[in-house]
Amino acid sequence: MSNQSNSNQNGSNQNQVKHVPAGTGPAYCGPGDRMTFLITGAETGGTFFMAEVSVAPGGGPPPHVHSREDESFYVQQGTLAVQVGDKALNVSAGDFVHMPRGRAHSFKNVGEETAKLLMVATPAGIDNYFAEVFFPAADIADIPQIAEAVIGRALKTAPKYGLELLLPAGKQR
Repeated sequence: MSNQSNSNQNGSNQNQVKHVPAGTGPAYCGPGDRMTFLITGAETGGTFFMAEVSVAPGGGPPPHVHSREDESFYVQQGTLAVQVGDKALNVSAGDFVHMPRGRAHSFKNVGEETAKLLMVATPAGIDNYFAEVFFPAADIADIPQIAEAVIGRALKTAPKYGLELLLPAGKQR
């Protein structure tokens, strides 16, 4: 009883059971991908954030560096080319990748089908960045190619979340 009482007083839901039925959960779209939040930092007391990410062929984030969180993902479907620092990896269904904070990294779907992965960020916080920068999926019919709109928002918002985007000189705005 006291754990639940303390949890409710500080606004955290970390002691609560959570079930997210398949195909539900808040979803956001970025350039070439769709991210469905499974559990957020607000629900884990800030310890971690987890999302299911669908990446269209050719999609994936530009090189970037997280200063506040480690990022890991487990590939469920598809094939990705992952770059972590100077290390190039080809990953496919069943593979796991962990990228420590402070290391430049990116990935791209190099396959013909939509790639699906479970992404975990520890600690949480980057979930707020995605919610602020990406478009709510309910407003978009399919995985969009909305790079220009998102890049402007991302560049403006990234420093607030300890994120550095390493875009080519022509893409910096």
